[in-house]
Amino acid sequence: MSLRKTVTLNSGQKLLTLGYGTWQSAPGEVSVGVFEALKAGYRHLDLAKIYENQKEVAQGLKKAYAEIPGLKREDIFITSKLWNTDHHAEHVEAALDDTLAELDLEYLDLYLVHWPSAFPYAGGNLFPMVEGEFRPEGEVAIDDSVSIVETWKAMLKLPKSKARAVGVSNHTIEHLETIIKATGVVPAVNQVERHPMLPQPDLVKYCKEKGIHITAYSAFGNNAYGKPLLITRPEITAIAEKHSKSTGKKITGAHVILAWSQVGGHSVIPKSVTPSRIADNFQEIELDDEDVKAIEKMTEKGYERFNVPYLCNKPRWDVEIFGEEGEKPATHKIVLA
Repeated sequence: MSLRKTVTLNSGQKLLTLGYGTWQSAPGEVSVGVFEALKAGYRHLDLAKIYENQKEVAQGLKKAYAEIPGLKREDIFITSKLWNTDHHAEHVEAALDDTLAELDLEYLDLYLVHWPSAFPYAGGNLFPMVEGEFRPEGEVAIDDSVSIVETWKAMLKLPKSKARAVGVSNHTIEHLETIIKATGVVPAVNQVERHPMLPQPDLVKYCKEKGIHITAYSAFGNNAYGKPLLITRPEITAIAEKHSKSTGKKITGAHVILAWSQVGGHSVIPKSVTPSRIADNFQEIELDDEDVKAIEKMTEKGYERFNVPYLCNKPRWDVEIFGEEGEKPATHKIVLA
């Protein structure tokens, strides 16, 4: 069963460290996934405007309220995210209102700036394109007229009646330093790609010092590069086999990575739309020091980042975000201030 570990954010809110993610959940599936997750015991949901499934999330929530005895809105920690086209100050609250309308909610527990990069405002068009771009998949337009500081200041002005706390996602130490120095306000959360091949120790250390909670996405890796998921790596399966023998239960690579992701008090948001897998991910284990050290050794020959928009997104984002070598040819950089 779930260990139901919780952390307290710098906003004073409590958060279950094992959450349920909705990224890449197809239309027609996510309402069932949300309902099944809540039925299994999840009480932390991660959403976003760009996932284009928030109206279906609302259907799953309504079904859960109706069919799960005693479940109330205040029992669930719900996060959503500001999309890149709404970074200018005059669009931030309207974007939040739009998300609340899609979800049929009065408030979010947490609202994040999804990416530090901005796209031009284009009404309901989430990917305004560069005209005449020769790439077959196209290239999204980048807006250099708005800084991450302007966007963060607008986030701080949001009414707490609509967003109980605010934070960021995909922000580096440089990005965090910039917005904190400019405003004196520390984000509640930084949601980032984090997994055994990208443990991000420097970012983890910085966020711990500042009191910023880290939520991990893509905990199992992803298939943007066609590589096997990390749950199949021999280092991970060996730990799973060890725990299977000691517990007499079927322990999987997913259980191992989800347990590792929470070491140190971080949270993680695995996604699935398969009811059996949703429930199985909620069956948690504890790793010992030997397990953690074995996973730490996985990056001895280098790390792997799977989510670099310049390299893997279609349409491509012509912007350097993380300082990766492969991003160097990008013609845009994050506008800091």
